[in-house]
Amino acid sequence: MALFITEDCINCDACISECPNHAIYEPDQEWSYADETSLSGSVTTPSGQDVDADEEKEPISDEFYFIVSDKCTECKGFHDEPQCASVCPVDACLPDPEHEETDAQLLEKKEWLHGA
Repeated sequence: MALFITEDCINCDACISECPNHAIYEPDQEWSYADETSLSGSVTTPSGQDVDADEEKEPISDEFYFIVSDKCTECKGFHDEPQCASVCPVDACLPDPEHEETDAQLLEKKEWLHGA
């Protein structure tokens, strides 16, 4: 499953550089699927949704760092554990029960984001 950042976040910036998918953003920051990925233009997400990878999306939070679940792979294919959770000093990066995915689905998402 993807991870999310709780309201316990102290906005310390430790997690943002650790994410290999560029799925973590600062509070009130717009985001796109194309940010630091191989995606560009019109694409279909692994869940079947057609999106413009370059389109800037509204921030998910204006108070705390946030994780874009469609870009989070729990670091599968990169590391043995989610790096954001391993560096968070207040344990604010937790599994998101609203975005449960298998290891195979997470690896498929990684390939979608970055190519083979």
